[in-house]
Amino acid sequence: MTTELRHRKKPNNENTHSNRLSNDVAETKSHGDTNTDLKDSYWLTRIVFLRSLAFIYFVAFLVALDQNKQLLGRNGLLPTDKYIARIKNHYKTSNSFQLFSNVPTLLLFIDEQNIDTWLDMIGYCGLILSAIVLIGGAANVFIMTALWLLYHSIVNIGQRWYSFGWESQLLETGFLAIFFCPMFSLEQLSRDKPSKVVIWGYRWLIFRIMIGAGLIKIRGDKCWRDLTCMNYHYETQPVPNPISYYLHQSPKVLHQFETLSNHFIELVVPWFILLTRKFRITCGVLQILFQVVLIISGNLSFLNWLTILPSICCFDDQSLKSIFTERKITELETHMKSEEKNQKHISFYIRTVLDFSLFILVAFLSIPVIQNLLSSNQAMNTSFDSFRIVNTYGAFGSVTKTRSEVILQGTRNVTIIPDGQWLEYEFKCKPGSVNRRPCIISPYHYRLDWLMWFAAFMNYQQNPWLLHLTAKLLVNDKNMTSLISYNPFMDGDPPKFIRAAHYKYEYTKLSEHSPDWWKRQYIGEYFPPVQLKSLEQFLHAHGWEIPQVDTT
Repeated sequence: MTTELRHRKKPNNENTHSNRLSNDVAETKSHGDTNTDLKDSYWLTRIVFLRSLAFIYFVAFLVALDQNKQLLGRNGLLPTDKYIARIKNHYKTSNSFQLFSNVPTLLLFIDEQNIDTWLDMIGYCGLILSAIVLIGGAANVFIMTALWLLYHSIVNIGQRWYSFGWESQLLETGFLAIFFCPMFSLEQLSRDKPSKVVIWGYRWLIFRIMIGAGLIKIRGDKCWRDLTCMNYHYETQPVPNPISYYLHQSPKVLHQFETLSNHFIELVVPWFILLTRKFRITCGVLQILFQVVLIISGNLSFLNWLTILPSICCFDDQSLKSIFTERKITELETHMKSEEKNQKHISFYIRTVLDFSLFILVAFLSIPVIQNLLSSNQAMNTSFDSFRIVNTYGAFGSVTKTRSEVILQGTRNVTIIPDGQWLEYEFKCKPGSVNRRPCIISPYHYRLDWLMWFAAFMNYQQNPWLLHLTAKLLVNDKNMTSLISYNPFMDGDPPKFIRAAHYKYEYTKLSEHSPDWWKRQYIGEYFPPVQLKSLEQFLHAHGWEIPQVDTT
């Protein structure tokens, strides 16, 4: 009897041992399966992406809040109320909803007399909503839609100040983000699984940005083909920084390597997205490193920061988990297992319909974009629909070989007298005084400084806002003075005359051991000395008010 029991017990021990081994193997497989799942999931990707997008939105709305009243307010350089009146006249209708389909901006529905208040409200709302997403690392459809509409409302009345490719790029990025989020939840690991259609939408975006930029260069300026563009770029870019000064001094062979590397990143690397996972991750790494180099070497607004965002979607959860805590990874694995058991909830079907609709919409709107990319007459930074959902991009299709600057100068003398009596205005960031160190502001953006760079290779007749600025400086307008760094007449009477001089600027050489950053040469008169009275007819012709001296 005892022997029988012993014989029976032995197999039981073996079975127990076998069961333990099976459990261990099962756990190992389960762990392996989780890793495999992480290679095909984008929960962590979504957290990183939404925080990054919220940061860009926050900067964009901060710039708007700081500068829009001076640039677009009732007394701004290009007043919004006048612009909206021209829009209504152009479309021959006062129906705001009809107008909205052509010019999407909420400012069509407000009292234009209170435009300054509404510009501020849009700025504050944008800051608050983007801060919520930035802090929480999560968003829902309503928050992302609100941010998209608010920024649309600024861009579409922004005129010259908002006429650049990164505005459309932010709107396209923001539109896709609406479909990247759950409908209602503000949880990082919500029930709604991150959409793979959106992931591929962002990959399609970075592909277009890079290929568009590469093709416009190859088709454009000869210096991109003979590898000499970087001999000029650091010196002539819109708003250089101190690093630009030193990079400009590099040997020509290094500049050739930089240009060749640019072509590789923009024309070859984007195709990695279509290959295996390792190639996609490599593409994401190279694109992000490329944008970081561009951020270090110049002040291109938030353009390069924004271009990092779609590259984030080259990474899956497995590749990003090292930047998260073990607790977050465990929470994610638990969440994914529970979701596998309960996939067919109603939000799953809603998401499927939305994903399919988004895919059809992006595919349809991509047709003119692809045609443009294939065209020998490729357009740069163009939108083919009023909502800017799918756009074409490109940058520096041509590179200026010399730098010139418009320098505003004023005098209190009642008659025109020799040059020695003229005092110069200094802008926030654009080159002026030759001994002033170039600034570092990216991702922040001074819109007036940027437009002054364009004005330097045009004439003042093409930039009427510049004479409007001059008129306001002739009365020491405080709002306008807030946009510049130094007004030599702010502590007393305003100037009697202001003129604009045109100078050629070059970096000094390190070998010269000069204390100055720049050397400049006078080219000629940009516009002659003017006083407020001589500008009154010009201001009336544009519907702008005659500025008054502030006596308070």
